[in-house]
Amino acid sequence: MSKTIIAPSVLSADFSRLGEEVEAIDRAGADWIHLDVMDGHFVPNITFGPPIIKAIRGRTKKLFDAHLMIAPTDAYLAAFADAGCDNITVHAEAGPHLDRSLHAIRELGKTAGVAINPATPESAIEYVLDRLSLILVMTVNPGFGGQSFISAVVDKVRRVKALIGDRPIRIEIDGGVAPDTAPLVVAAGADVLVAGSAIFKGGTEASYRANIEAIRSAADKARR
Repeated sequence: MSKTIIAPSVLSADFSRLGEEVEAIDRAGADWIHLDVMDGHFVPNITFGPPIIKAIRGRTKKLFDAHLMIAPTDAYLAAFADAGCDNITVHAEAGPHLDRSLHAIRELGKTAGVAINPATPESAIEYVLDRLSLILVMTVNPGFGGQSFISAVVDKVRRVKALIGDRPIRIEIDGGVAPDTAPLVVAAGADVLVAGSAIFKGGTEASYRANIEAIRSAADKARR
């Protein structure tokens, strides 16, 4: 897990040409495609669901990383799997039966992730670690793009890394990721970085490539 994985969030893409935007970030160097799904209930925003994901699935072969900011989750897991999501991440705060949700994702043949909000302690996921391929540590409060990075969460990343031990679980960071914040979380143990506005600013494939490389370069220097 030595390479920093860059996962652009299409939440910041131009939705009027979403398929073309996915192709552009693929060519520009994205490792994964991050899909922020919001329901207007668990978080104060509404984005998109399985039909949109299915519509863009054919535009890239890159891993589709779905971040479900919805509650409840279980009734919709099969639809997101069928739409082409490869990894499905649910929030620890979204329902009373986290272990059941993670088991259901794995039964669908997908890798399972769990997300924790800034105020949620890492102890909330201590007893589901063996069901996980990914832990998403939120460095903003979920719901909107373009928010400021919450620096206090960096210490939580270190604690999550210690909690994982030698398990093959990736740590993903979502919120306020940019060239100046990426080194902080990578040094603390993160290896997947989600970025929206910091990657899609500029609006062209060339700018997306430059933005991805700026984040990757800053992160990899911190890793070395």
